[in-house]
Amino acid sequence: MNQVPFIAVEGAIGAGKTTLASMLAAELNMPLLKEIVEENPFLDKFYRNIDEWSFQLEMFFLCNRYKQLGDTQSQLIGQGKPVVSDYHIYKNLIFSERTLKGREREKYRQIYHVLTDDLAKPDIIVYIKASLDTLLARIAKRGRSFEQAMDHGYLEQLIEDYESAMASLAITEPETTIITVDGDDLDFVAEADHFAYIAEQVKSKLASEHLR
Repeated sequence: MNQVPFIAVEGAIGAGKTTLASMLAAELNMPLLKEIVEENPFLDKFYRNIDEWSFQLEMFFLCNRYKQLGDTQSQLIGQGKPVVSDYHIYKNLIFSERTLKGREREKYRQIYHVLTDDLAKPDIIVYIKASLDTLLARIAKRGRSFEQAMDHGYLEQLIEDYESAMASLAITEPETTIITVDGDDLDFVAEADHFAYIAEQVKSKLASEHLR
């Protein structure tokens, strides 16, 4: 476990990761690390032809997240400063296992482990679990043009993949606490008490682990 808090917010596309991470960072007075999404030049092509553009898309995300987290590890965590991130580097495997096949998938796995095995891992993962209807509503509300062509079956499968991934992380990273947020019932944007409930769980875990 890190000497200072490292909190990651995770969930499927549209779950509200960046929003919740931003709110937690403000509440806890911690720096916020936001992933690069819209700058990925392959996103629009990917959602229109997943098989054709998967490898390019996944490699762009992996290299950018590796650089972000490497800088964060040296400049913040390594200097005793806490961090709230709106992603866990493990999400690269969640997505690539679904989008890549055969030799490309195996090559990607190898590159992933070479780049990430020595990166700092979160002490706490706040996992936003939400249904397809909730994700679709939030995706429509934020209005990213490249997401409107997304196949609903892909998103539904991604929900299942995240469930499996969180179960796997609970085993492979036992030092990391996973706090599950019910994204269907808890509207942490519109309802202040819902956000307060989530924040209190995080604060309680930080206190119990003496990370504050």
